[in-house]
Parts: sequence; structure tokens; C-alpha cells
Amino acid sequence: MLLFIALDGVGASTAGASEEVSCLRPRLADVGWTDITITTSLTSQLLEGLGYEPQVQMLGTDIIYRAMKNGEIDIFLGTWLPGLREVSAPYYADGSIETVRTNLTGAKFTLAVPTYVRDAGVHSFNDLSKYKEMFGGKIYGLEPGGNQPIEEMIKKDAFDLGGWDLVESSEAGMLSQVQKAVSSKGWIVFLGWEPHPMNRMYEISYLSGGDTYYGKDYGAAIVNTDVRRGFAIACPNVGALLNNLKFDVEMESELMEAVLNGGILPPDAVRSGCKSTRNGSRKH
Repeated sequence: MLLFIALDGVGASTAGASEEVSCLRPRLADVGWTDITITTSLTSQLLEGLGYEPQVQMLGTDIIYRAMKNGEIDIFLGTWLPGLREVSAPYYADGSIETVRTNLTGAKFTLAVPTYVRDAGVHSFNDLSKYKEMFGGKIYGLEPGGNQPIEEMIKKDAFDLGGWDLVESSEAGMLSQVQKAVSSKGWIVFLGWEPHPMNRMYEISYLSGGDTYYGKDYGAAIVNTDVRRGFAIACPNVGALLNNLKFDVEMESELMEAVLNGGILPPDAVRSGCKSTRNGSRKH
């Protein structure tokens, strides 16, 4: 398995130089989505290689931003936009979190259905209400804090979805419902995204028409690396690493495949695929 991340420009220095003591143990948040678990694990291992002792906490997105504002979390590599725009916006607005850089482009995040459901007539958000009975009036999402656009659609009765229910669960819980539906050719509408092995595991189709809530081009998305206010200045070496660290869709998809379908733990998947080079990049 050969994957690629790029460290643009000059990398970070070893731990300790020109940094506060607290910088030696950077606190990273992991939301529990497989892609973010992998990028967080990869970043943690890079930090360990530089002499740091990163601490990772598993938290919901709504809690993560609040913890960053309160100074309890330093780093979050998983701000998907526009999907997490509503939950993150107040913290950007008051300056309590800061974006270091966009770490992933070419991503996708919006509502999806199995392709056989699309072939039956569901092509866009506007088509959902016509088949409410077939869907059981349910939209399957992620854990609380990751479904703000769906909540807003239901609240505003956008696309005639006012009477629908949002089913919140973990990534694994949501995908188990997808698997159950697909195995019996049942109807289901759920949050889909790329990079993710679901795009290889199932024949799924992303819905059009959700530009206001999930962005143009079928939910075209980016992922940002965010830090608590002042962290990058207080911890310039860690900030330099984060500023230079970016990922790509192919890399994340392959590592996620190894974790979700190969039964490999994320840290082991990262380690087994990692090969350092001396030309300003790392290959995985």
C-alpha cells in the first residue's frame, strides 16, 4: 500500500525549542469518524517522532469546539465544511478557534441513497418527500453535532421534510443501517461522504439540490485543521507541522479501507503504511 501526504515547505523542529512546557503534550480531539481517527493518529505519530507526547480525546463535534474555546483541547483536524459550518461558526466568529490550514480538498459530504433507490426516482433532495413512506420518514445521520444541516432542513420544512425524523448515531451505527437496508433492497437516505470505503462497499448515489445546506457539486467539501486561539503562536513548532500537513482522498480512502474492512487498528494501519523520505514529503 503506497499512500501520500505532503509536508509543504519546512517541517517542524524537535520538541522543546522555543515552546512552552505545555506544548510538549498537545491535546488532540478525535470525533470518531474513521477518516479523522486516521489523520489524528497519523499526526500524533509524527508528533511523537519529534519528541512530543500527544494526548487524544474522543469527543462529539459540539463538545470539541466548546472544549477548544475553554482551553481544554488544542487541535482538531476534522472541521468538514460546509457540513459543520453551523456548529463551528460561533467559535470562528468570537475568535476562540482558528484555522491553521485546509488539510483536505476534493472531499464530499451530503445526503446519499443506494443507487437502486436513485434508479427508482430519487435524484435530489426535492424527491425525498414524494417517497416518505418508503423511507419511513427517517434520515440517518451521525452523532449529535454532526447533523446541523439536516436539523435545519427539518425545522424549516425545507424540501417538505418538516415531518421527518433524524436518526442520530455513530458512523458505525449509521453504516450498519445502510448495510441492513442494502442487503434487503430497502430504502434509506443517509449522510454519505468521501473519502470513505462506503463508496466501494456499496453502490450509492449522492443527491443533488442540497447546495444551500451541503454546498455545490453534490456536497463538495473541504476539511480544516483548527486550533484553539493562540495555540499556534504559543507552540510554534507544532503549529509549523500542522501548517505544512495535508492529506489526499486516495490516501485516506486506502487507510480507511484497511481499518474498516481489514480489521486493522488505525495506529497500526498508519505505521504499516508509513515510509519516510528526505525530500520534504512522507509516503504512506
